Amino acid sequence: MILFVAISVLFWQLTSVVAMVDSHGAKNPFERIDTHSHFVPPFYRDESVKYGYGKPDGMPGIPAWTEEAHLEMMRKANITKSILSITSPGTHLVPGNDALARNLTRRCNEFAANLKRRHPDKFGFWASLPLPDVEGSLAEIDYALNVLNADGVAILTNAHGVYLGNTVLGPIFEALNKRNATIFIHPTSPCLQHGGTSQIVAPLTQYPNPMFEFFFDTARTVVDMFVSGTIDRSPNVTIILSHAGGAITPLVARFSEFATSILGLPVKISTESVKKAFRTQFFFDLAGFVFPDQIHGLLPYVDASRILYGSDYPYTPESGVLGIVEDMNQELPQVFKDLHSQKAIYKENAMEILRA
Repeated sequence: MILFVAISVLFWQLTSVVAMVDSHGAKNPFERIDTHSHFVPPFYRDESVKYGYGKPDGMPGIPAWTEEAHLEMMRKANITKSILSITSPGTHLVPGNDALARNLTRRCNEFAANLKRRHPDKFGFWASLPLPDVEGSLAEIDYALNVLNADGVAILTNAHGVYLGNTVLGPIFEALNKRNATIFIHPTSPCLQHGGTSQIVAPLTQYPNPMFEFFFDTARTVVDMFVSGTIDRSPNVTIILSHAGGAITPLVARFSEFATSILGLPVKISTESVKKAFRTQFFFDLAGFVFPDQIHGLLPYVDASRILYGSDYPYTPESGVLGIVEDMNQELPQVFKDLHSQKAIYKENAMEILRA
């Protein structure tokens, strides 16, 4: 009996090692759900180029994307499901042209819904909203969540300079709060409203904004959400922040204490209340170059139960996704040493969000 048990344990260990090796020979212990993954419908590419976003946010161009290539990337990276979204600049391309934005938003959401219907085990999606058009966005929330079976909504850090703590967006957060919805917040270029117009205001134009301005805009909109009271008024929404929260974590004590001790604002906010919200209402994805350093700025605020896997494909090309996967296979066990935490980050936390 003892010999049988010993052989069984050895067999389990050997099969586990085999399962940990992907098609590239890299250790790949767990299946992944990718909560930060993008799609580029052909008509969205055409509209983006038409309205001046052929090189969005200062990037060299809009990356190639096809359904088939996405599925092949998933196979190579051991991603079992991708939750798709339209990334920056979003679907409201022309300030003031709400009709164009509503039409493009609906087409993108129906395209994603079709992918999900045909590949329900492979694809989900965060529905786009035509913000800052509040009326159109409320209608799209109803349609996307009731009819198209979206998994939640994707919202950029600002919509033509309207940041997420702005009072005009109150009805949006009220509607999402009533639905216990998930909001995937993705960064875009910083933008300034002035005299009824908006203008991108990143000062170092020699660098593409995703290089670092995206991180600052994430911090900017999260501060606005907390200090404006939007988070307090929306306790039922689940919020996913891209790129491990960008630049927000080292600013928590400063913005929370500044708001009350220096400005005396009538908002119930403190370092501890922000940390509690992070631990109970927020998730943080690992898209980008989070290892080996950035991850340590997040750990004082959350544990493995609030962290998700993200690839950022195709804006991170397949070769980059696979390279980051290999790095993560090496680095993540050094930070989260128990297998339960690793499984939670790669898949189980996302499963809980998608079941909610």
